[in-house]
Amino acid sequence: MIPRPLQEIAMLRRKPTRLELKLDDVEEFDMVKKELESRKKQQEEVDVVGGASATSSDSKSRDQLINERIGYKPHPKPNNLPSLFGNLQF
Repeated sequence: MIPRPLQEIAMLRRKPTRLELKLDDVEEFDMVKKELESRKKQQEEVDVVGGASATSSDSKSRDQLINERIGYKPHPKPNNLPSLFGNLQF
């Protein structure tokens, strides 16, 4: 028996599955949506009360999170000459 080329093999198709939306699903969706909205309102209230000082600390933590995520560990560069060239002896 000689195998047929892949182009000639037909795939079997099935009819699309019908999804039914139940009342429980709608209630669960509404409950999750309300919970997310309440969290968003609480976060906005905290941001308004915190003012500008909260945003600057958030930006630092955001930068730190990004650096940790990408594996970047910043080290301060030394300014004195012996540390720039190591321990060279003449």
